[in-house]
Amino acid sequence: MEPFRHHLYVCEQRKPDGAPCCHGRGSAAVIEALRRELGVQGLAEEVQITTCGSLGLCERGPNLVVYPEGIWYSGVTPADVPELVREHLREGRPVERLVNRDAAALHTEIAANRDRAMAAMRARQAMGGLPDEIQGPARAFQESRILLSAVELDLFTPVGGGATAAAVAEARQTDLRATEIVLNALAAMGLLEKERASYRCGPAAARFLVRGAPDDASTGLRHQLNLWNTWSQLSECLRTGQPGRQLAMGDRGDDWTIPFIAAMHRNASSRAPQILQAVGAAGVRRMLDVGGGSGAYAIAFAAANPELRAEIFDLETVVPIAQSHVAQAGLTGRVGTRVGDLRRDALGSGYDLVLLSAICHMLGPEENQDLFGRARAALAPGGRLVVQDFILNEEKTAPGVGAIFAVNMLVGTPGGATYSEAEYAGWLGQAGLGGVRRVKLPGVTDLMIGQRT
Repeated sequence: MEPFRHHLYVCEQRKPDGAPCCHGRGSAAVIEALRRELGVQGLAEEVQITTCGSLGLCERGPNLVVYPEGIWYSGVTPADVPELVREHLREGRPVERLVNRDAAALHTEIAANRDRAMAAMRARQAMGGLPDEIQGPARAFQESRILLSAVELDLFTPVGGGATAAAVAEARQTDLRATEIVLNALAAMGLLEKERASYRCGPAAARFLVRGAPDDASTGLRHQLNLWNTWSQLSECLRTGQPGRQLAMGDRGDDWTIPFIAAMHRNASSRAPQILQAVGAAGVRRMLDVGGGSGAYAIAFAAANPELRAEIFDLETVVPIAQSHVAQAGLTGRVGTRVGDLRRDALGSGYDLVLLSAICHMLGPEENQDLFGRARAALAPGGRLVVQDFILNEEKTAPGVGAIFAVNMLVGTPGGATYSEAEYAGWLGQAGLGGVRRVKLPGVTDLMIGQRT
């Protein structure tokens, strides 16, 4: 069975520095160009692209294979993509100048590359060299810090479509030597492209890291700068079991609150359609979004049901941000806000739906039990409490993102963590909610739902 007209396997293998690989030769740009060109030429529904590991022609990448014909291409550049899509994928004529036609030579080259890789692996093991699963995480902070400093100082905006290191340094009042070194590192990371002495933003940086871009995520990414400081205290936290000294949420200034809510808004906006589909807005007249942040979920539910009235419950420092998003959505008349502290305040009454999205991981078990009890009291008969969060397996090791996020709560909150399905089910049942069930969502978070009878 061949469900697509063509199926492309494109190598995106990343290898240690110094080892030739398709990623190092620009395969990411080729993949981006292929996806774009398939849309332009009307083939997006007929051609499937799958990224894969090494195809064994590492010195001649980027490499890809087109099926069902089994045509192997090497040395493909973004400039080659329009011709490849037009001639091969649309008209059925392979682009011969890029094709590997000698099957025996191809097999010999792949086998030789495999043998060299295995020999290098054996040599590293014999020498006691650190494996990638240790070396990678141990050095990962370096690229993270380069990116975060570039975001903090907004280097990507003056780079834009082209600028020298001197121009960027002048625009941001940074040291020229230091700026050039960091820009070179960003180019090595694939976020910038460099030609002679001029840099320009790569596709991802241009889309997400330039101020004012349509998908500008720079404000939300600044939240990671704040997390950098809390994570640096992990060793001490392991000794004491307590996070470092931090202000209460309501006492943190705009430098913390604005990036945090921006990051949460981006996540919530992408998740809202999935939660809306899973929960449904039909029949919901009153909704309470506890710790609703930017209000992305309340806005989505209100937009889906003209009869629904939603209320966002959050801290005094957050509510103005929510009000701004609500106004931009044109829903000021149907989505209101209320200042309160979800750790202790009564939540009201008569709601058909109470949503706790990305809230429970901030709290300890007893705090969650207390919150579930107050949420149950806020529900009308038949109303539902919906929790969206990481839901771990019994061993609390998967999903991996959720297990690692528990460390974020360890260093950032007095008692927060990520929890298992059994723990959530227990809290919902103890709060007096029935029909408890888990609803799986795409991605790493799921829903737990209970109903007031």
